Amino acid sequence: MEVTLYAQPYDITASGFYFETPEQYEKRAAKARSDFGQPVEEFEIQFIDGDQIDCALAQAWRINQVNFSAFLEAIEDWEDETKRRFIIAVGECGYDAADVADDPESVEVDLYYVDNLKELAEQFVDDGLFGDIPEQLRFYIDYEAIARDLSVDYAMTEIAGSFIAYRCG
Repeated sequence: MEVTLYAQPYDITASGFYFETPEQYEKRAAKARSDFGQPVEEFEIQFIDGDQIDCALAQAWRINQVNFSAFLEAIEDWEDETKRRFIIAVGECGYDAADVADDPESVEVDLYYVDNLKELAEQFVDDGLFGDIPEQLRFYIDYEAIARDLSVDYAMTEIAGSFIAYRCG
């Protein structure tokens, strides 16, 4: 799906414009004039239309007239997993967007696609993180207690309809 952005001039006497590519922005920005015939130099870039994940990415990216071109490139090149990693790293873990944009995969963030921390506890037990547990004892495991313990290091978020447990590195 295409992404539509809007360039809103800071000059209240000028009209903004919609665009989908950096080339469209350049052409339309060059033509933008205030009611007094002065060229418009500063715009607020707003996300107007696109996929939910791209909207969340735009918010984390804090798009502006300097970085929107890199944002548009990222939404074309990155997989949804990479977009989610960026959104969590910047929005939840405090990483700087400019640093993460170069290589989101290098960020130390653990992601698990579960609905809640109890599911994460069950997954960890199934994966053997607590050692070998005999099948007959699995019925006695208090997954709620494990989930409470996990909540010290892990948190939950929802991005574009996906629930994710994450831990910042």
